Amino acid sequence: MRKKGETIVLGVLLAVLAGTVIYFYRSRDSSADAPPPPVSVDAKFTPLNVDNPALRLDILKRFLTLEYKGVHRSIFSATLPPPPAPPVSALPPAPVVPAGPPPLTVDAKYFGYVSDFSGTHRRAFFATNNNDDIIIASEGDTLMGRFRVIRLTNTSADVEEVSTGRRATLAIEQSPTG
Repeated sequence: MRKKGETIVLGVLLAVLAGTVIYFYRSRDSSADAPPPPVSVDAKFTPLNVDNPALRLDILKRFLTLEYKGVHRSIFSATLPPPPAPPVSALPPAPVVPAGPPPLTVDAKYFGYVSDFSGTHRRAFFATNNNDDIIIASEGDTLMGRFRVIRLTNTSADVEEVSTGRRATLAIEQSPTG
């Protein structure tokens, strides 16, 4: 008898579900066909609150006297106008020597390295200039927050300044402890 009761309850629930689905689909279809509500034109017009509605003739005259000082060219012509003639100077221009950036100085010394058994992963030992701190870094690590270790070899370490991209090579030095 229990099985029969469960079947009846299931049938009633399915009937309620089917009725709910039909109700919602019909209400959606009828709302799509209905015209939008009319716009209320009966609202009273209120103008914007403007302190002085008079025209500012002084500003208008200033704008009317402005003259365009840029390049005048036809917007309908595909060819560019000729470039303006360079100013003529009496003295020949002095040769300009490009001043490159100053050489990169790293406040650390490269004094050794250690590698794993296969020799593929290498870590380097760096000491600050006053020999207070010892820093251990591998390739790709950031050194002292400013420099990135690019390459480590047996005799040198290539570092790059993170902010500017300038590079420097540090040669291996004697151990800072003595």
